[in-house]
Amino acid sequence: MTYRRNAWTEVDSAAIVRNVRTLKSLTKPGTRFMAVVKANGYGHGSVASAQAALTGGADRLGVATLEEAVVLREAGVTVPIHILSEPPSSGVGLVIEQALVPTVASREFAVDLSRAAMLAGVTVRYHLKIDSGMNRIGVRAEEAHDTVVWLQGLPGLEMEGVFTHFATADVPGDWEFERQVERFQRAIDKMRTEGVRPPIVHAANSAATILHPETHLDMVRCGIAIYGLHPAPSTYRAINLEPAMSVHARVSFVKRIGLGEGVSYGLTFQAAAPTTIATVPMGYADGVHRAASNEMHVLIGGRRCRQVGRICMDQFMVEVPDTLRVAPGDEVVVVGTQGSESIVMDEPAASAATINYELACAFGLRLSQYRR
Repeated sequence: MTYRRNAWTEVDSAAIVRNVRTLKSLTKPGTRFMAVVKANGYGHGSVASAQAALTGGADRLGVATLEEAVVLREAGVTVPIHILSEPPSSGVGLVIEQALVPTVASREFAVDLSRAAMLAGVTVRYHLKIDSGMNRIGVRAEEAHDTVVWLQGLPGLEMEGVFTHFATADVPGDWEFERQVERFQRAIDKMRTEGVRPPIVHAANSAATILHPETHLDMVRCGIAIYGLHPAPSTYRAINLEPAMSVHARVSFVKRIGLGEGVSYGLTFQAAAPTTIATVPMGYADGVHRAASNEMHVLIGGRRCRQVGRICMDQFMVEVPDTLRVAPGDEVVVVGTQGSESIVMDEPAASAATINYELACAFGLRLSQYRR
């Protein structure tokens, strides 16, 4: 008998292909498309998700760390791979060895990268990160031109692109978003006035790709949306996306409890009447947030069932309606569709006071994953 854990995710690679095509249809012909597959493809599997995105028409890939890029290269991915955060100087050798496109956000890193490129006898293409107002990483917008001029004096480096990242692209009418766009555009205009013309200028994340076509520029960078998850409620009416991940388990134990009996640590749930409790072998170590205790629902037998008691590390419990017969081995859907009922990733995320990004990443950590 082949062992299979009774808690798993299913990922539909074809849905990623279709989502990339849908997102690309929002852009003008010739606009490049970067598929962001960091954090193990937002929990969906980085290599398979990258392959699906490229099949859908992505031109290049984005990751957060050198380790993530190496995984893709070792899997045979040959397209440009961007490191979207400036890597540590200790990683410049890997940047060169793996032919990666790093982010430059500081002069110190640029000097180290230049030195390594000269020693290796290569030219490294990089993208300069401009901080237009998010205040995370990057050269301040008003200092961008001077930084570019300085960078041009470093041997072994070639600026392929310039980019920024929006903090509030998902908030319709937000004035801070408009200010970021203006700051970034002013920085680019000053470069061009002084004769510096970056080949690839990019700014649009998933939300901006969907809601703000004026920010598409030379390339868009889509992460969460290629997996069929919406970056915010504001995008639901603007585009139809197809969730690629569903989350499943099988009931491990069923028992009746009496009036007033409690469930799980702290006995935060106490039965108002005799009821049936089903145990599900999945917990907060698998991505089911403890903060969602007594707040979330799952699907069993095509019916919504309320989770009760505190979510444990490896298990959680569900109250079964009296009209539903449940037995060990019955399938539980945490995210996905069963019968005529559906639960999207946003729902358990809201129950835990977090976002779908975090849950998708967490579901990809320990659960077995199967592709279809």
